[in-house]
Amino acid sequence: MFTSLLVLGIASGTIERIDLSDNSVRTIVDDAGPAPDGVVFDPGTDRIYWTTMGMPDGPIPAPGQEPDFSPRNGSVRSARLDGSDQREIVATGAITTGKQLAADLAAGRLYWCDREGCKVSRVGTDGTGLTDLVVNAPAEDKTAECVGVAVDPVEGYLYWTQKGPAKGGRGAILRAGLDIPLGETAADRSDIDILWDGLPEPIDLHIDAATATLYWTDRGAEPWGNTLNRAPIPRKGELGTRPQILARGFDEAIGLAVDTDAGLAYVTDLAGTVRAVPLDTSSGATEFVVARLTGRPLTGIAGIS
Repeated sequence: MFTSLLVLGIASGTIERIDLSDNSVRTIVDDAGPAPDGVVFDPGTDRIYWTTMGMPDGPIPAPGQEPDFSPRNGSVRSARLDGSDQREIVATGAITTGKQLAADLAAGRLYWCDREGCKVSRVGTDGTGLTDLVVNAPAEDKTAECVGVAVDPVEGYLYWTQKGPAKGGRGAILRAGLDIPLGETAADRSDIDILWDGLPEPIDLHIDAATATLYWTDRGAEPWGNTLNRAPIPRKGELGTRPQILARGFDEAIGLAVDTDAGLAYVTDLAGTVRAVPLDTSSGATEFVVARLTGRPLTGIAGIS
């Protein structure tokens, strides 16, 4: 069961720790880099890992429009839980736009999506073995951009989202093997399956392997977007069924951390809110706000047990 949460401030460049005993918030990393987005915590080494999107290009965009994150200046970083000993795991400029981060800690591997790079990649927690697993050809409509990622090392699968154009209703969730098939490349894989298509704008993912359930946030247009969703993971050769919406009304839903022991999913949004959503829809329990960091948009989130 989570005792605290780590959340990323995309505009402040900070990592905040929320103590779930009293919902107090304190900054543990005040120099996380430009636009941090995805985060995981390794209790075995007491280290945080996170991605950065890097510095955007051009002037501040109009309300409702996203900055241009096409310059190649993203990174993957790490620090101890107290914020000390910060390191670059993947150097600034080695990736374009680091998004959600996932981990297979038993194997010592980190996985992330590179949005404007149109890739899914991995690296060892020690910074070795940087490998692209999926490489899409860029598309003007943004349907090739990869955002959310989750791994199932037991079954040997990689899951990721391609959100499509903003509020465009062309998002997808895809699956492939954790390793590229022999004789193939990251840009030309035969084992990629599209599980869901035509979604509003899927963002971050979480796998509950015990129940073979996939959870995801969606920042697309209402009524199906700005939601927390879940659905059974499809078997090989099957398509995903219509998802169950667990919560609505987020202000650009982004980060997701699921605590199955507590029966709660924690979701961040760009309004700076962290909400807790009950997983058991029959229990009568209601969702609640854990923290509201007004004016401080939040992206990635991870639980600490």
